[in-house]
Amino acid sequence: MATPTVSKTRSMLEGLVREGSFKWLLGKRSSFNEELQEMERSPSAGRNWIAELSPLANLVVRRCSKILGVSASELQESFNAEASDSLKHHSCYARNFLEYCCFRALALSTQVTGHLGDKKFRRLTYDMMLAWETPAVACQPLLNVDEDFTVGLEAFSRIAPAVPIIANVIISENLFEVLSVGTDGRLQFSIYEKYLSGLERAIKKMKTQSDSSLLSTVRLLRREKILEVDGTVTTQPVLEHVGISTWPGRVTLTDHALYYEALRVVSYDKPKTYDLADDLKQIVNPELTGPWGTRLFDKAVLYKSISLSEPAVIEFPELKGHTRRDYWLAVIREILFVHRFIKKFKISGVERDAALSLAVLGILRLQAIQEIISVNSVHCETLLIFNLCDQLPGGDLILETLANISSLRKLDRTNSDKTGGGMHSISARAMVSNLGFMLGTSSTDLNEAGLVVGETAVGEMSSLEKVVKESQSSFKKAVLAQETVDGVKVDGIDTNLAVMKELLLPVMEIGRWLISLIHWDDPMKSLVFCLVLTYIIWRGWLGYTFGLMIILLAIFMVLTRFCNQGRPVDEIKVTAPPPMNTVEQLLAVQDAISQAEQFIQDGNIVLLKFRGLLLSIFPQVSLCHSPSRIACLRFSNFCPLCIS
Repeated sequence: MATPTVSKTRSMLEGLVREGSFKWLLGKRSSFNEELQEMERSPSAGRNWIAELSPLANLVVRRCSKILGVSASELQESFNAEASDSLKHHSCYARNFLEYCCFRALALSTQVTGHLGDKKFRRLTYDMMLAWETPAVACQPLLNVDEDFTVGLEAFSRIAPAVPIIANVIISENLFEVLSVGTDGRLQFSIYEKYLSGLERAIKKMKTQSDSSLLSTVRLLRREKILEVDGTVTTQPVLEHVGISTWPGRVTLTDHALYYEALRVVSYDKPKTYDLADDLKQIVNPELTGPWGTRLFDKAVLYKSISLSEPAVIEFPELKGHTRRDYWLAVIREILFVHRFIKKFKISGVERDAALSLAVLGILRLQAIQEIISVNSVHCETLLIFNLCDQLPGGDLILETLANISSLRKLDRTNSDKTGGGMHSISARAMVSNLGFMLGTSSTDLNEAGLVVGETAVGEMSSLEKVVKESQSSFKKAVLAQETVDGVKVDGIDTNLAVMKELLLPVMEIGRWLISLIHWDDPMKSLVFCLVLTYIIWRGWLGYTFGLMIILLAIFMVLTRFCNQGRPVDEIKVTAPPPMNTVEQLLAVQDAISQAEQFIQDGNIVLLKFRGLLLSIFPQVSLCHSPSRIACLRFSNFCPLCIS
């Protein structure tokens, strides 16, 4: 590709600024102005400008080249040499090259300790998402001068998983929905920066978690890492229920087990161990608790296994709701599910540590989300990988794909070393190691692992991404079907009757038409109906008539299917009855019961008449001994309970 001269590049940059092409950048961020001026003054401006990229993408590539210590033109040459012809097609060249630069720069910058606290790193990752949406030179700016910069779902799901602490392929869509709630489905930088700050605080908190001397002795045998502790604050106690007794204490979650330490006068008692790593047929469910063994408050977690004579019930009391319990239920299950995943697919060594790292990073992300967003609006299980796979249709396929990726990591690691890291992102295990703490019992040296293959590759949708997309699509269809069913599940007898009346409207219309024919409201229509019906009965075509009606109904359904395919179904509009107070509702229920009783009595009268006609029984005067004399009074004192 032809490289422009320095003077030509300078004049081009000056023209862009003068014409206003960069106004949407200059008006918002002075850093872009400084970068443009620096590029303009640089003698290597021609080598730092890629003709196929948009202005924003060029600035992002320039930052990546500084991190990698090579020029943009050398990055382009490296990409052209390593990428396949499909990745270098002109229709996707700009975006694929941008991804190549971003992934290589992120893989290197995430090895630096404390990178989440670096404001330049936060800005860089966000600008990568912005540039991903407008990578080519033909792309127009997304926003006007007076609007804020925002990022869409596709850009976030593509760039964020390259840094495993920020997001993961499996939960990236759910995470984006949580972060972009209230902003029309677009992620603002202010929210994104708060999220990364929350991640940094969550990491510091996890690294500084302390425990008692008794617990320290127990957990060091398996080199367990403390993930969460609760019950140390008197205003938020944790209670353990044993029979009808209740003990306050402290609960600690590690990457292998759950520990409960009962609080004594001045210290904690010997910790009770609720193992999550071994195969003990564990069951972790929400549970109801209350004083003296009653079941009133939905704020507890039940742990049951074959190693315990009776289940353990740990309560997380709070004044309103049960969000605190929901959080603990989710994180406990996450550790339980990741160990089930490890045992099911027989994962060991470095790959085992990587699987545990996925669970740890998910808990860190959940803790960061809870700091910036109301916990009432967050479904904890949707932000944790193994919790989500347990719920999603096709979640077993996602776990199987994860296991296959783990089994191929040694080969991928070797290929990555040969290509110098190439076009792949850093692994979750390497990310956890860079955060300052190690997990598991593996003795493999970190330097041996290097930059292993992550979940995202340049210009391609990995097998994991494909399985996740299919599972999410199936889940959305199931949710849509459930919402359709729940749409007619409304509270109140009067409202349900209104819905039923609307649904039965076609049947009621047919009934009114038949009644009008019977009453000869329109003599001509009634006469024609009688003649046609008589002719059909006389010719013996009654069975054929019903068959023809069923065939016509089937034809109608088929035509409706093809004609309305892809069109939205008409909504059922129901006029809700006026709201009623408690007394009015009770009167309505009483009236409905009276009408039902009257209907049953009328049915009994009809059945009695048919019975009398069938048996040629003539009514006689008698004394009724039934609880209600209505049947006898309406049928000449004839009743099966009467005694003549």
